[in-house]
Amino acid sequence: MSITAKRKAELVKQYATKEGDTGSPEVQIAILSERIRNLTEHFKTHKQDKHSRRGLMALVANRRSLLDYLKKGSTERYAKLIEALGLRK
Repeated sequence: MSITAKRKAELVKQYATKEGDTGSPEVQIAILSERIRNLTEHFKTHKQDKHSRRGLMALVANRRSLLDYLKKGSTERYAKLIEALGLRK
């Protein structure tokens, strides 16, 4: 359900705004989105896993907060990120 260190490093490299950037909202949102995708796949086979579902809701809330923060600060970066991650349809 968790992401591997290799996959996390790939996400950091792809969404970093500068060299060595691991804490920008873009990177954090990308990592959270990957974890949310993994948990969503987990629930396809484990429908009754209520404890993990609670964790999923916390991840979604955290991602929503970071997206709101990014949108408030820079709408261009926000639009670019949701396009890259495919969050809005």
